[in-house]
Order: sequence, then C-alpha cells, then structure tokens
Amino acid sequence: MKPLKDIKFAADFLGLPVPSLRGKVSRREIPFIRLGRRVLFDLEDLQAFVEKLKVQPRPRREAP
Repeated sequence: MKPLKDIKFAADFLGLPVPSLRGKVSRREIPFIRLGRRVLFDLEDLQAFVEKLKVQPRPRREAP
C-alpha cells in the first residue's frame, strides 16, 4: 500500500494554506481519504488533480 500524506503535506505540495485545502475537502473538490477524523491524501491523486488544472497555451496567430 502506498503511504498517505497528511493535510499539511498536501497543502504545501499544492501551494495552498491549510484552511483553503480544508475548504476544498469539505466541498469535495479534491480527492481525499477519510480515516475517522483524519483527512489523508494519495500523492498520485494530488498529482492528477494538478494535471487537470493545467491550462494549455493558445496557438499563436500569424501577423497579417
């Protein structure tokens, strides 16, 4: 089984304050695992979450 990361690690990884990440968890905007009262994260899920947020550049227009 893969080691799970705590909310502090996940917040640092995502560059978010812990309260903001807790808000995303409560709104179920991010994948997480709940063990009792603890909220844990799979690193691969966090990486996939970041990939989904990636914005692709627009193609450059040629000057007329």
